[in-house]
Amino acid sequence: VQLQASGGGSVQPGESLRLSCAASGFRLAYFAIGWFRQVPGKEREFVAAISWSYGYAYYGDSVEGRFTISKDNAKNTVYLQMNDLKPEDTAVYYCAGKGPTGSYYFARQYESWGQGTQVTVSS
Repeated sequence: VQLQASGGGSVQPGESLRLSCAASGFRLAYFAIGWFRQVPGKEREFVAAISWSYGYAYYGDSVEGRFTISKDNAKNTVYLQMNDLKPEDTAVYYCAGKGPTGSYYFARQYESWGQGTQVTVSS
């Protein structure tokens, strides 16, 4: 079971990026997939999550209205569309899988993590 994040890069403020989280090695069995981000010296911050079966989406306050999480069941892939990016969105972004219990919002509730992908927003 592997989760692989991709799609990061360097953009200017106001631009967009789309991150992908591809699950391989199994038919997706996680109850939900979440995105977190982290900057050096700080804890991982919840960005967004989506329940795999029902597609319910949850967002962190700092990205609500700018980011959209979605999924492609056939491709076992979750996407994070990030619009109107700001310098404070600069971080390493991680995707993670969790089971049916526990909050979507806390990193400790997630069982498996992919490697991170760097997003840099700078003029």
